[in-house]
Amino acid sequence: MKIKLLDICHSRSGDKGDTANVGLIAKEKKYYPIIEKYVTKEVVKNHFEKICLGGVERYELPNLWALNFLLHNSLGGGGTKSLKNDAQGKTLSFALLRLEIEISGEDANIFEK
Repeated sequence: MKIKLLDICHSRSGDKGDTANVGLIAKEKKYYPIIEKYVTKEVVKNHFEKICLGGVERYELPNLWALNFLLHNSLGGGGTKSLKNDAQGKTLSFALLRLEIEISGEDANIFEK
């Protein structure tokens, strides 16, 4: 079963120099284990392969039902140096919400009505 992150998460993004900071927050507690399992740093790196030219770090915040990703070398040098339209990475949060994840087995049961 495929699920868009938009259906189960909120997001927020910003910048620190040339590193984009993208937070992914589950809409309900039951969705946090799903995003924790399926939204890996490798999945995020692949999703942003043309934007993120450096590595990706992932931090888990289970008490907030959230993940935080740092996308290094993604903003063309950062806000004061970049010629990109989105030098602060504000649109990257919505771009992450467009990601579809493939959920298998018992994990899919929480989506059945």
